[in-house]
Amino acid sequence: MKFADFVSAGSIKAGLETDTKEEVIAELVTALVAAGQIREEDNDGILKAIMKREELGSTGIGRGVAVPHTKHPSVERLVATVGVSQEGIDFNSLDGEKVQLFFLLISPPDQPGDHLRALENISRQLRDDTFCRFLKQSKTPEDIQQLLEEADNNQFVS
Repeated sequence: MKFADFVSAGSIKAGLETDTKEEVIAELVTALVAAGQIREEDNDGILKAIMKREELGSTGIGRGVAVPHTKHPSVERLVATVGVSQEGIDFNSLDGEKVQLFFLLISPPDQPGDHLRALENISRQLRDDTFCRFLKQSKTPEDIQQLLEEADNNQFVS
């Protein structure tokens, strides 16, 4: 599975404007609404589902990365967005560091395979220090989209 299969280019946020865990998740969900990937009336339910998942344990996986995610019946296929915070946000990460890179995923409950493949792809790509460094330095959604395309074409991970 590639980023192009699930990341909505129109929802990518290069300069996240919020500074708390709840606010950044809300900002990313709202970006998916604005891009037409989820319905506005489903915004609150999806937000609550993601926060409930966060209560089980932070999706801040370390090295400045978080992957907030949930399964929700309102989506027909896996949708995701990417956000970058230049300053970093306290996300209760496993390593205690602030998070700069956010990959937010929402998938249908009946498609667990796609959900896992997307998480695996994100995890694999984020192990590459160069990819992470370039993403953290991205200033525009177009920069981020180009990096995702390069990652899809195996230009980072050997």
